[in-house]
Amino acid sequence: MPKLKTKRAAAKRFRKRAGGGMKRSQAYRRHILTKKNTKRKRHLRGTTGVHTADRASVRVMLPY
Repeated sequence: MPKLKTKRAAAKRFRKRAGGGMKRSQAYRRHILTKKNTKRKRHLRGTTGVHTADRASVRVMLPY
């Protein structure tokens, strides 16, 4: 059976966790930051988990 290709765009956005889940960075932190308050920007820092509804499709894009 041939090796599966990894979707390179997904590989740049998602990382695997030790327990098998996926992590991603938060959205809405790239531009137009002047109208967003400091608390909102602070809570968008760091990473969060991929939603359970999307986990299967992300796993298909990242087979290894």
